[in-house]
Amino acid sequence: MTNPIAIVLGLILVAAYAYDASQGGDGFLFLMQKQDELIEWLAFWR
Repeated sequence: MTNPIAIVLGLILVAAYAYDASQGGDGFLFLMQKQDELIEWLAFWR
């Protein structure tokens, strides 16, 4: 991954988090919980 691509992806994540926080903040927590479940599921199949 090149530096410009990493910077753009980072800015997109920060903007998405800021938007979610301005709308109540529950979406980010939901996504983190789902990501945790996905990681556990992938670890099971490893």
